[in-house]
Amino acid sequence: MSEPYIADTQPKAVELKAGETVWWCSCGRSKSQPFCDGSHQGSAFAPVEYTADKDGKVFFCQCKRTANPPLCDGAHKQITQEQLDAQAGLKTVWYKVAEPDELREGEVRSVQAGTQTLALTCFQGQIGALDSACPHQGGPLGEGSIECTQADGDNEGDCWLRCPWHGWDFHPLTGLSPGSHEDGVPTYPVEVREDGIYVAVQESTVHTPTVSDLMVQTMVNWGVTHVFGMVGHSNLGLADALRLQEDLGSLTYIGIRHEGAASFAASGYAKLTGRPAACLSIAGPGATNLLTGLWDARVDRAPVLALTGQVNTQVLGPGAFQEIDLASAFAPVARFSQAVLRDSRPVELMNLACKNAIVQRDVAHLIFPDEVQTLPAAEDDEAGGPDGRLGDRHMLASAESLAAANDMLTNAKRPVIIVGYGAVGRMEFVIKLAEKLKAPVLTTFKAKGQIADDHPLAAGVLGRSGTPVASWCMNESDLLLVFGASFSNHTGITSKKPIIQVDFDPMTLGKFHAVKLPVLGEIGLTAKWLWQELTATTGSVDQQPELAERWQIWRAEKQKRRTREGHKGMNSAVLFQAMSDLVPEDAVIAVDVGNNTYSFGRYFECSGQRVLMSGYLGSIGFAFPAAMGAWAATQVQPEHRGRRVISISGDGGFGQYMAEFTTAVRYGMDLIHVLLNNSELGKISKEQRAGHWPVWQTSLLNPNFAAYAEDCGGLGVRVETEGEFANAMQRALAYDGPALIEVIADVELI
Repeated sequence: MSEPYIADTQPKAVELKAGETVWWCSCGRSKSQPFCDGSHQGSAFAPVEYTADKDGKVFFCQCKRTANPPLCDGAHKQITQEQLDAQAGLKTVWYKVAEPDELREGEVRSVQAGTQTLALTCFQGQIGALDSACPHQGGPLGEGSIECTQADGDNEGDCWLRCPWHGWDFHPLTGLSPGSHEDGVPTYPVEVREDGIYVAVQESTVHTPTVSDLMVQTMVNWGVTHVFGMVGHSNLGLADALRLQEDLGSLTYIGIRHEGAASFAASGYAKLTGRPAACLSIAGPGATNLLTGLWDARVDRAPVLALTGQVNTQVLGPGAFQEIDLASAFAPVARFSQAVLRDSRPVELMNLACKNAIVQRDVAHLIFPDEVQTLPAAEDDEAGGPDGRLGDRHMLASAESLAAANDMLTNAKRPVIIVGYGAVGRMEFVIKLAEKLKAPVLTTFKAKGQIADDHPLAAGVLGRSGTPVASWCMNESDLLLVFGASFSNHTGITSKKPIIQVDFDPMTLGKFHAVKLPVLGEIGLTAKWLWQELTATTGSVDQQPELAERWQIWRAEKQKRRTREGHKGMNSAVLFQAMSDLVPEDAVIAVDVGNNTYSFGRYFECSGQRVLMSGYLGSIGFAFPAAMGAWAATQVQPEHRGRRVISISGDGGFGQYMAEFTTAVRYGMDLIHVLLNNSELGKISKEQRAGHWPVWQTSLLNPNFAAYAEDCGGLGVRVETEGEFANAMQRALAYDGPALIEVIADVELI
């Protein structure tokens, strides 16, 4: 492997007259190598003009042993090819690509040697290895065939390797084109050894940083730890930059089966942590598949970064394959959406995308045209990051607003606190304030679990998915103090009571109707200030005894509902009571939409669990991919490390992304999915009946979901009774990997 490379590396002693000029080159265009006539200046061979000095005698060489090439001291006689390659940052690697007798005469097949795809041929008893990419449009020569013309008269017939796309021909061994054409495809050294056929390729030992490399490094610097997505032909340069960061241990990539699951997973990650995750797609249909999950993130104020490939800029416009105007398609859903162009400032674009996602709690989107992804980064470019780009957003409300709120709370007899999703992570002083006021704490459905249901002042969920405890407390109140709620009509916060609304978003204040006192400020700081300033002797009455009585009434009602029996499966009240008893207190629970979710809101009592849902969008299919995102967060975020992740859906919801169960198995995701199977879109049937419509097209033909989970390589258990469910949950909690509990549910007992 280290044979001397003689042709152009031996030093050439040449006697020149003083002032005589020659052209030195390795092109081989002259019989007196290494000289040439200099006619091809500017080509890859780079001829060098030399004029002799007064001494005349000089040595020309490629050895690069001098700082004055092409001259050297002539002390060496030869240099090996390996040394030349090392100087060029290359190494020769031999790969086994086939067994010794695997190819038959006239056969062509595609093989892989490292990162190089080759067309391996067997022709006239010899093995050839050609670059598989046809120079026309990159057609796969390895999928072509060797075709021969019939011999007739003086013509012996010719055989050519034909490209399967457009019929371009090449010699099966030399790679040359027929006739007088000088083009062709590169060939590679082949050795047939005892144990197989080997091909040598040159691989670079030096990586030149690309635009994508710097942008991905910048994204990592901003705290992005996970990318969910699908690698494809229009994002390969970007994908390789992600691969390099994953190899460094700075990033985790999770390959999904459908891009919609990628954006839902990123949304679930962001909803749990408040930090952005990224989702990756190709151009065209891959990008459009992201949109539903991105809308979920946008309307629920979850920071997500979308990275989409795009067709080559050169063909953008007339309607190339998979070309879509991504800037227009993403404009409504993304707070920030920009294309990375050849003359862009790529690092700054990634800085702005990450900042918009984090500060605005929204979707940011970057478009990567195919040819831009692999552009070399400018020599002076460095990766960016958040240093000096983010300010402290813990802003206290104005003194006037705080004083007015303090007065209203001091004078209220029956104040009630309502917390929404915007108060997540800021409940410490909200609860302390409630304890000082002796006021019930109600939550929106999106905020379920932000105060444990066994807290003496917890009143449960308000609204359509809620409890009569919460609605009774609101109806009996004389003042509502609302932290971080959006006043959705599903929640039903009455506008007929005096309201103090506290929010960090000025557009949310009084969005649907005027409130008595809008307070613009960070929720945690505002609650702390009110708790500190409020006197211990306010005018409020102690509502805890009445609250305890209302809970007693509601729990007695739930017990009655658990005794109801049907003939189609388990009662939802029974199921969610069992889950209340069995689910770990610190679990993360991702829920879907439908009757299963309404029942969860009513019957499941939180003792510290964190609930994730598709709130404003209300998208079916959210739960399982969001659970994958939450699981990813529990692997890296210290405050969530070790938490169990559980998702809940109906059969309709799980069917949307059930292929992702294989993703969970592939990555060893330790999560549990509880699937309520009633073979029906039960909520839609209920709405049809409520609207006096006939029930139509809501029945479902389902597989055995538990058996499906087993086929995928996970744990699957099918249950119909409370006892069976308890045993299944214990098995699932002990199982190392994804588990699915299929509950045969009664559509009537919700």
